[in-house]
Amino acid sequence: MKKHLKNNVHWVGKVDWELRKFHGDDYSTHKGSTYNSYLIQEEKTVLVDTVWMPFANEFVENLKSEIDLNSIDYIVINHGEVDHSGALPELMKHIPNTPIYCSANAVKSLKGQYHQDWNFNVVKTGDTLDIGNNKKLIFVEMPMLHWPDSMAAFLTEDNILFSNDAFGQHYATEMLYNDLVDQCELFSEALKYYANILTPFSAILKKKLEEVIALNLHIEIIATSHGVIWRDNPMQIVEKYAKWCDNYQENQITIIYDTMWNGTKTLAEKIAEGIALEDKDVTVKIFNLAKCDNNDLISEVFKSKTVLIGSPTVGNSVLHPVAGFIHFMKELKFKNKKASGFGCYGWSGEGTKVINDMLKNAGFEIIGEGFKHQWNPDEEAKQKAVDFGKEIAKA
Repeated sequence: MKKHLKNNVHWVGKVDWELRKFHGDDYSTHKGSTYNSYLIQEEKTVLVDTVWMPFANEFVENLKSEIDLNSIDYIVINHGEVDHSGALPELMKHIPNTPIYCSANAVKSLKGQYHQDWNFNVVKTGDTLDIGNNKKLIFVEMPMLHWPDSMAAFLTEDNILFSNDAFGQHYATEMLYNDLVDQCELFSEALKYYANILTPFSAILKKKLEEVIALNLHIEIIATSHGVIWRDNPMQIVEKYAKWCDNYQENQITIIYDTMWNGTKTLAEKIAEGIALEDKDVTVKIFNLAKCDNNDLISEVFKSKTVLIGSPTVGNSVLHPVAGFIHFMKELKFKNKKASGFGCYGWSGEGTKVINDMLKNAGFEIIGEGFKHQWNPDEEAKQKAVDFGKEIAKA
């Protein structure tokens, strides 16, 4: 079970190759995930986080095969969500009096979920826990990254930051470290994780990064709760977060649409053509919402400077997957992005205005009045769509 990390620190987590959905059905995990737990064995033995509840029995049995559970002096729970704390009830059946170190909000979430009054010890930023051999854990509260109860723990001398959800990815691998995996996959999953989970908290994250940097911690390893451990230039992911939390955008325009009889699809393709004609350098991407994964699309929105959303008019409104996707974007509180709507209609034609109103309500800067066309686009309408694309590129 144990995988050596550094000196007397080992990984004791679980690799979940089969995971395809997370947070209910809200987050797609095409690459699986890991639930990273860590064992520190100095003069004092410390367990940092556990694993998701479905693997609780396996986790405890594996841990028993490595150490006497009664030798665990302290348990650190950096975040109460069940993918991190899920094995805690099973573990505490064996060692019910072991002190648990966590934030004040984590006490609330752990009690609320498991209805147990364990031996909680509340810590805040700057508090320390001496574990012997001249080493200690320094705690750093990280509220809203991504729960109010989140925190991190820094192990002195070994210079390991146990960062919990921050800097992680849903990415299954037995290779453990960032330098041993496919870099394109790694950073794609890291960006997707940020875009879909941490974007709403970018302003908070920006301040927290400044606070962590001000602590002058010499970080040699970032040990996350999901995905790889950053040992090769670990600060590279911190640098990425610093960019991502600062109203991030690339030179990309993304077109996302749903369609009934392909009229709106035709408009999407012609608008893209116009954008490309006007701006040779911009990256243009087109996605049929009905045939794509929403979380992957959010990654594309995150990278974009402008987003175009298309739907035919249906029932004086838009297709419900389009409305749902715009609501999803609203939840993520994107900043510094422009948008506009487009679509075909047969009779009343309100769809484009509905889209623009929803996009404005979601925090996007709206470009013009959008573009709509009655019935299936003819050659004249296709040219107008191309011209609309050119205007979007100029905007």
